[in-house]
Amino acid sequence: MGEDRLDAAGRWWTWCRLSSTAPERILAPHDPDEVAAVVSDAAAQGTRVKMVGSGHSFTDVALTDGWMLTPTNLTGVRAVDRDAMAVTVLAGTPLHVLNTALADLGLSLHNMGDIDRQTVAGAISTGTHGTGGVRASLAAQVTALELATADGVLRRVSPSDDPPLFEAARLGLGAVGVVTAVTVEVEPAFTLEAVEEPLPWASAVGGFDQIVEENHHVDMYWFPHTDRVFVKRNNRTLDPPRPLPAWREWLEDRFLSNTVFGWVTTAGAVVPPLRPGLNRLSSRAWAGRTYSDRAHRVFTAPRTVVFREMEYAVPREAGMLALTEARRLIERSGWRIGFPVEVRAAPADEVWLSTAYDRDSVYLAFHVDARSDHRAYFAGVEEVMRAHDGRPHWGKLHTRGAADLAPSYPRWGDFAQVRDRVDPDRIFANPYLERVLGP
Repeated sequence: MGEDRLDAAGRWWTWCRLSSTAPERILAPHDPDEVAAVVSDAAAQGTRVKMVGSGHSFTDVALTDGWMLTPTNLTGVRAVDRDAMAVTVLAGTPLHVLNTALADLGLSLHNMGDIDRQTVAGAISTGTHGTGGVRASLAAQVTALELATADGVLRRVSPSDDPPLFEAARLGLGAVGVVTAVTVEVEPAFTLEAVEEPLPWASAVGGFDQIVEENHHVDMYWFPHTDRVFVKRNNRTLDPPRPLPAWREWLEDRFLSNTVFGWVTTAGAVVPPLRPGLNRLSSRAWAGRTYSDRAHRVFTAPRTVVFREMEYAVPREAGMLALTEARRLIERSGWRIGFPVEVRAAPADEVWLSTAYDRDSVYLAFHVDARSDHRAYFAGVEEVMRAHDGRPHWGKLHTRGAADLAPSYPRWGDFAQVRDRVDPDRIFANPYLERVLGP
C-alpha cells in the first residue's frame, strides 16, 4: 500500500501520479498503540504526521513532508458482532480484503463504490460512496471508530461516546486524528442482479428519476460527443446467483473495458481529434448483458487504466439539468473528451462533511486519462456544478477553498470546533487541508 507508491528517490506518489511528496520519515506501526505513540512523539517534536492509505485520492489530502505513516501492518478483521450486525476492522484493510472476509462470514456491506483498492480508513475519510440504497457513502455505514488524537491518546468514539468527535472523524479528511480501526454496519450476504444496457440520451436523462425510483442502485455513463448512455441497474434478488462465465468476465471486464480501452485512450491522447469517433466506437462496443453475483462483485469492477477525476454532488432535483449544461459546455468548448461521464444518485445522510449531507444528491464524475491536461475541462465544468450548489468530492480534483465551501455545509462550524479541540496545533494538517478547511 503506502510503500508501493515509493520511487527509487524516496518520493511517495498518488495512484494517478499527479502528486508526490518526500516525507522526513516513513513509519509502519504494528498496532494502534504504536500509532498513538508515534503521534505523541511527533507532537512533542512539533512535527506534522499523516497516515496514508492506498494513494487512490486524486488530491493531496494524505501528503506530508513530516512523518508519513503507512497502514501495511494495520489489516484484518478484529471483531464480529452478529447481534449488533457490525464488524470491526483495522484501518489499513483494503476494501477488497474486507469484502472477501465478509463473504466468508456470510456477511456484506450495504453499499460501496465501484473501486475496492482503497483502505477502509482512506475510503471513509474522503467520502467514498456508491449509488442508491438506504445509505450510499461508506462513512454513513460507520457505527464506531478508534483513532489516535494529537495528544497521543487512543480514543474509541461512537454516537454515545464523544458524539461530536465521532461525527467529525467518520469523514474527517485525516484532520482530527489517525484512524486505527473502524466498526461498520453489515448485513447478511445478498445477491445483486445487474441489468446493463445502452440507452439514447433522451431516454436516460429524461427517464432518470423513474429509473432511479424503480431500482435499488443505478449507475449511468455518458460518452461525450455521442448520444448514448450506458445504464447499469443493480437490484437485490432471491434467485440463485448467475455470474458471468469466467471467459466472458475476462473478455468484457478486463480485456475490453481495461486493456482495449487503455489502447483507445492512448490513441486519443496522442491524436485528440480522434476522440469523438473513438467514443462513438466505444459506446457501441458496450452491449447489454444481465448477470447476478455476490453484492461486492457486482458493485465493483477492475480499473487498470490510470485517469484523473473530478466529481461533484448536486441536489437531486438539479442533477439532470447540471449534466445537460455540462454537455452543452463540452460541445461548444472544442474540448475532446475521451472518458465517459459517470452519473450516480444517493440518498441524504447525516455525516457532517458528507457531500450528501441533509439532501438527496446526484453525483457527476468527470474524467480524463492520466496523460491529458485536465485543467480547462475540470475548471469549466466546476463552474457549472457550483452554479447548482455542488459539493466537490474530498478525494477528487477541485479548486475550492474553505471560505467558499463552508456555506454549503450546515455543520461546518461544529466540525471546526472539534478540530480545534483535538488538534489545536494542527499536527495533522497539510497544505490541502489548510486550503479546504482553513488554517
